[in-house]
Amino acid sequence: MSETVTTDLKTAFLQAMADVASAVSVVTALDRGGHPHGTTVSAFCSLSVNPPMVLISLDNTSRLLSHVLSSGRFGLNILAHDQAEIARRFASKSDDKFSGVDFEEEHGAPRVVGATSWLMCDVEQTTLGGDHTVIFGTIIDARS
Repeated sequence: MSETVTTDLKTAFLQAMADVASAVSVVTALDRGGHPHGTTVSAFCSLSVNPPMVLISLDNTSRLLSHVLSSGRFGLNILAHDQAEIARRFASKSDDKFSGVDFEEEHGAPRVVGATSWLMCDVEQTTLGGDHTVIFGTIIDARS
C-alpha cells in the first residue's frame, strides 16, 4: 500500500471513526519538574487481565508523549458523562490545561477528580504505528 494517503481517504477515515462510540479519557503525566500535563484520547483499550494492561496511542508530535516516555508512567482518567468541558480543555493546544481542573497527584501522575475510573500505569513497551506511538501500560493502581 502506498505510504501517501489521499486527502479524500483521510477525510473518509476520520468521518468513519467519528461515528465509533468510545469512552473519552485524559492521559496524564508529570514532567521532570513535577508539572502536570495531559491530553484527551479516545484511542485506548484494555489489553490483558494477567497481568492487567491497557494500551494507549499518542500522536508522535504530542508534548505529552515525551513526558510519558521520560517518566515511564501515565495516568488514564476515564471521564464521566458530565466532564465534556474537561475533555474539550485537554483536547486543546493550551499550555495550562490543568487551570481550574481539580486533580490530585497519585503515584507520579495527575488523577482528575470526578473521573469515572482511573488507572495508573507503568510503561511496559512502545511501538510505532504510523503517526502515533502505541504504549502498552501495566496497571499498578486502579480506582472506580
